[in-house]
Amino acid sequence: MKEVLKVEGMSCNHCVNSIEKSVGSLTGVSAVAVDLGKKEVSVEFENEATLQQIKETIEDQGYDIA
Repeated sequence: MKEVLKVEGMSCNHCVNSIEKSVGSLTGVSAVAVDLGKKEVSVEFENEATLQQIKETIEDQGYDIA
């Protein structure tokens, strides 16, 4: 599955690295790409349960899912 999430609060490469590393380490996630300009995080993953984990992981990093 692929999902594009609108994420508020990202402003620099540290934000990109933080999200890509934390989300990319989740079981079931095969790809993560952050687009600062669009404030989007594109994620490829295995199932719906993984989507909830992805959202929680991004929020745990201090960002908001729009």
